[in-house]
Amino acid sequence: MLPGRGAYRALVTDWTGVGRGTSELYLQMAERELAGVSPSYEGLCQAVADSEAVCALLDRLAPGKRQPNLLLAAVRFLDGPVDEPATFLNFVTSSWDLVADTMTTHRTQTNEPGRCATLLPLLASLPQPLALVEVGASAGLCLFPDRYSYRYTTSLGEHRLGESQIVLSCAVTGPAPLPEALPEVVWRAGLDLHPLQANRDDDRRWLASLIWPEQVDRAERLDRALDVVAADPPRLDTGDLLVDLPRLLADAPSGATLVVFHSAVLAYLDQEQRRRFTEIMHTVKRTRDVHWVSNEAPGVIGGADVEPRPKGRFVLAHDQVPIAVTGPHGYNLDWLPARGQVES
Repeated sequence: MLPGRGAYRALVTDWTGVGRGTSELYLQMAERELAGVSPSYEGLCQAVADSEAVCALLDRLAPGKRQPNLLLAAVRFLDGPVDEPATFLNFVTSSWDLVADTMTTHRTQTNEPGRCATLLPLLASLPQPLALVEVGASAGLCLFPDRYSYRYTTSLGEHRLGESQIVLSCAVTGPAPLPEALPEVVWRAGLDLHPLQANRDDDRRWLASLIWPEQVDRAERLDRALDVVAADPPRLDTGDLLVDLPRLLADAPSGATLVVFHSAVLAYLDQEQRRRFTEIMHTVKRTRDVHWVSNEAPGVIGGADVEPRPKGRFVLAHDQVPIAVTGPHGYNLDWLPARGQVES
């Protein structure tokens, strides 16, 4: 699912495309998320905001399909131009049927392995071994925290672990319990409405299209992480998190610590759906020892919030208790002093 850099309101509505006019949606994306991060996409979103013709075309789509990231990725997926606003707008209007079909049939399923760097201290602090279940798994890249290497930068210097050639870098503040060893994962599975496959060319191209052009390091890391997953594909079930999660959890081995986690997923649900998911997790926890790890924008998980709400950041929570503020791409981890020790 999607990361973001802007204020919280922009972050959530830009994912979902709901709650804002199309022109304003693209203008806010340019000003709050893309400015200083992706100059090329910033210019494209500003151009879309100023184009009555393109906004009118986008308004034909369902609100959740008007997302800036979805349009930008669709054009890249179709090998359209993304380096100059005029040619971009011309491509969108002249190839609208193809663009609209791509936006309708695809989803912003950003799969960022870098988020494992912010999840790892919590996962490694739980009783080992682990059985991992990711809700909104996309291609399942975050189901492999034990297959990457980590380079944490702290006030005391660097903390490294892992032997993989895929190195996830993360700047850390606060009393984060940085582990000395990678977690032991003995079972991993994911649930997604439309799971992607790391060994499928079109799925790989779509995931690459979701990365902003200037983020070359993320694109290279994605490609290598997809190779890791393709070599040992996890179980990825097609299903609805509000219906099929308990059935999947029932298959997890009893001899491992069961962890349900998700990152940048529940922002796609409305308030009632989030409430229902919370009820499901509470029901599951009454019948089985399950750890619930969420890494979402502020305000998405009831009770898992911090004040003041951090702009453009996520809140990492363990069973709805906030323990850290994280960067959407996993580059930053600010451990909360009051939550320095994780209870198992």
